[in-house]
Amino acid sequence: MSVNYLNGKAVDSCMKAQPDFGDILSPLENDVLRLLWPDRHLKVRGIYQQLKRKRKLALCSVAVILDRLHDKGLVKRDIEKARGGFCYIYYPVKDKDTFEKSVVEKTVDSLIQRFGPTAVSYFNERFANK
Repeated sequence: MSVNYLNGKAVDSCMKAQPDFGDILSPLENDVLRLLWPDRHLKVRGIYQQLKRKRKLALCSVAVILDRLHDKGLVKRDIEKARGGFCYIYYPVKDKDTFEKSVVEKTVDSLIQRFGPTAVSYFNERFANK
């Protein structure tokens, strides 16, 4: 069995590593999207109920994070009538694979824009042997 290292931690090669979007998303945003990515449509309270099992947080914190994800265009929401008013049903705009590809694309484009021919040359050298 081979052992690889991810962020300084040993990872069994048969385990599928979950990407961490810490440079793009806050830890709570990351956790919320992981709950929604299996193409779920969830209310704030449903997300809160699942997240509170592994971390201490308030319901309003989940609502604020979902609002921020909505503002960033990462989730959409539908309005549903509820007791005493309405509630939002949140769901992801992109599936996980599409989101990951868009992150890679933006990162590569940024590197090419910033470093120009040096970045292109590096990518050609790096991936020519694979």
